[in-house]
Amino acid sequence: QVQLVESGGGLAQPGGSLRLSCAASGSILSIYNMGWYRQALGNQRELVAVVTRGGSANYADSVKGRFTISGDNAKNTVILQMNSLKPEDTAVYYCNLGAWGGSYWGQGTQVTVSS
Repeated sequence: QVQLVESGGGLAQPGGSLRLSCAASGSILSIYNMGWYRQALGNQRELVAVVTRGGSANYADSVKGRFTISGDNAKNTVILQMNSLKPEDTAVYYCNLGAWGGSYWGQGTQVTVSS
């Protein structure tokens, strides 16, 4: 069984920063990538950023230049550094792990950007 544990959400002011962390554990075979998705109220879940095992990263256009994703292969962790936050970044953020055998999700962590 694979578990993803997220941390780091919370409240930030516009222009502020937050750092999300996700640690994977359990019976994991051949991780392909780890990433973050988000879902705002009334919206579908959308990709925020993903990083491959080899270190290649992709970002949603809406976060390019503001968010940075990084992975630690040895620890099976992924970090999302979020800078210059905007109110429209408010959402529940979910960690995702793509591996041989399936795709796994964390429980989600709330990020609220408000003054």
